[in-house]
Amino acid sequence: MAMKANPVLSRRTVLRSSALFGVAACLPSQFAFAAGQQGAAESWPTVSALLDRYVGERKLPGAIATLGWGDRPLSAIARGNEAFDDADAVSAQSLFRVYSMTKPVTGMAAMMLIEDGKLGLDAPLADYAPEFAQMQVALDPQAGLESRPAVNAITIRHLLTHTAGLGYGGLGPDKPSMEMLRLGLAPGAVSRMEVPGLGRGVPVPGPDEFLRRAAGVPLLYEPGSRWSYSIGIDILGIVIQRVSGAKSLAAFLDERLFGPAGMRDTFFRVPDGRESRLATNYGVVAGIPVPIDKPADTVFRDEPPFAFGGAGLVTTPADYDRFLQMLVGRGTIGGKRVMAERAVALGLSNLLPAGAQTAGTIVDGAGFGAGGRVGLGREDGTFGWFGAAGTAGFINARIGLRSALYVQFMPPGVYPIQKEFTQAVLTDVMAGAGRR
Repeated sequence: MAMKANPVLSRRTVLRSSALFGVAACLPSQFAFAAGQQGAAESWPTVSALLDRYVGERKLPGAIATLGWGDRPLSAIARGNEAFDDADAVSAQSLFRVYSMTKPVTGMAAMMLIEDGKLGLDAPLADYAPEFAQMQVALDPQAGLESRPAVNAITIRHLLTHTAGLGYGGLGPDKPSMEMLRLGLAPGAVSRMEVPGLGRGVPVPGPDEFLRRAAGVPLLYEPGSRWSYSIGIDILGIVIQRVSGAKSLAAFLDERLFGPAGMRDTFFRVPDGRESRLATNYGVVAGIPVPIDKPADTVFRDEPPFAFGGAGLVTTPADYDRFLQMLVGRGTIGGKRVMAERAVALGLSNLLPAGAQTAGTIVDGAGFGAGGRVGLGREDGTFGWFGAAGTAGFINARIGLRSALYVQFMPPGVYPIQKEFTQAVLTDVMAGAGRR
């Protein structure tokens, strides 16, 4: 039987907190002025002090930041261990659940298929998933599920940019999102344990049934009209599987992205023999970190009903840095082309549909690209997103910076480390971190 939701550890709090720090992904305009003088990452004292503080105060057992410039090797700052009761030190080869940092990966996979001509950015979703041909929009999503026919069709652009009008099971208090949770439309895994507020609830169905159920829930808004964090990129992952002819999204990513980019430790299920490198995930309750997913009994050893394109990846700091390095390299890494330059440029651009409202949302004043927030104007070139277990990953393609943080705790808003990390990176850059 599901346990009563705890206000500290609830699915809604976890998902909402992971998104709120998206505002920190775009660094101020002064960033470009200082960064032009930088070389390979050599010294990041503010970032180091931040990790020292969290680990020294035993808020976290360990943490690691990766930073790099252009195509130069990453600089890793690691502190502590993979768990409070684990003697293994955190390293660039440790495994972390990156949750919503999966979204930019799936977004870039969609860019590949757009470049291949198999997917159309502004093509109706129903062209690839007929389940969505007759969508309804809730008359008052806060009050109930009563609805009217949608005027606009959902497009691939809408899925990529969270403007499809879809809810997010377990995230919002609105009735469509609550209905999604009731139907098992909360794609993600936290623990095999019954964690208060994060219980496993209704099982997530397989991909075809997932689409069928999702299409039957009224939309929050008219497609294309407003930014609203959603399950859109999980739906997009299933579409990628369908149009590519791959066995699964995981198989497509292995063939087209992970293999070519040399990402050998990135997957939706932790393979046999690698679980010992997985950092323990903690739920912070009344200021005390409590283990909720340990490597010996991790839920990420279970085969998911499908690869969750919005929140399912486990990876290492070294691997995800290769993904960021490939983006900074406009599709190349180590002299090898993984993505077409045009596809990367499209994914890093502002893809929000014309007229989409962002006021009052976490992307207010910014744009949104292939699964990540993008900067506009003087902040052009920034792209990134955050994860529900405290992780963060972003780049500034214009100046060649890549940066990421890896920790494991929930909900991420209980510690402000994601926002502090982006601020610490900026402080060190302004002070000449990595200066030649």
